[in-house]
Amino acid sequence: MLFTRDILNIDPEHEVTRVCVFLREQVREVYRRSGIVVGLSGGIDSAVMAALAVNALGKDQVVGLILPEKESNPLSSSYAGDHARQLGIEHREIDVSSTVESVFPYTRRDEYIRKLIPEFRQGCRYNIVLPSDLLERDSYSVYVLQVQLPDGSISKKRLSTEGFRFITSSANIKIRARMLHLYAEADRRNLVVAGTTNRTEYLLGDFCRYGDGGTDTEPIAHLYKDQIYQIARYLDVPGEIIERVPSPDTFSLPVSDQEFFFRIPFEKLDLLLYAWEHAVDEVQTAKVLDLPPEAVRRAFQDFTTKNRATRHLRNMPYSLCEPARG
Repeated sequence: MLFTRDILNIDPEHEVTRVCVFLREQVREVYRRSGIVVGLSGGIDSAVMAALAVNALGKDQVVGLILPEKESNPLSSSYAGDHARQLGIEHREIDVSSTVESVFPYTRRDEYIRKLIPEFRQGCRYNIVLPSDLLERDSYSVYVLQVQLPDGSISKKRLSTEGFRFITSSANIKIRARMLHLYAEADRRNLVVAGTTNRTEYLLGDFCRYGDGGTDTEPIAHLYKDQIYQIARYLDVPGEIIERVPSPDTFSLPVSDQEFFFRIPFEKLDLLLYAWEHAVDEVQTAKVLDLPPEAVRRAFQDFTTKNRATRHLRNMPYSLCEPARG
């Protein structure tokens, strides 16, 4: 195949039309519901999903829920609310902190962090990062806990597998709590819960099972992140959302998706991922992207590892059931 830097370019108008047909079919024929509910995060994916829903069904059949918790970035709710008003859709904000607290108390997580970094106390912020320069050097995927102390300095601690699982399990409760509220709204009002996972996240497993990965339909899961931006500009998504650095927004100290998960700058990530998915030769990929062949090799190995490790997220739970007949 001919692999070029323009391989991800799409016709936004054609793609919007295609997705809108799909959405109308999902709502009216598959689920036979009254409309769509979207969780608005203040990020690019949920903004595009909401705009697509409005284009497909009209603003009166779309509901937006803004679902912060006490450690969310305040900009998330602000951007989400402004965009909902621009779209003219019904929306409201629900703080999910009490839902999170009922399952995994914040104090329990804080006590664990304090064992790792004794200086951690109320008011300190934290996040988790990976080495984000995979294209520049070979490095292990070792997670590091970062705590911002009252004087602004950062204290770091390398995380064991147990430590990573403990802290991220609390973060995942936040994501799953949001889905509980989305389904409460959907069930009460006969709505379809629309997902916001893009293809970049889908292929590499950057979503939470029964959280943002537990929806009724995933209308943008075929679009790479780069293509989401193309559609966002076509649909007049606010500039502050388009320009915002993608982030999981599940830690109190901001962290980008590149720092937490992808390890590769977005301007290279999607082209590398497309080449990997379509079995483009490493040497050809390196030449087109002006990268050393060993950098491409590292990226492809990382993609293979992530895709294999998260295969279960993309499938129904394993069972002994026979395949459905008919």
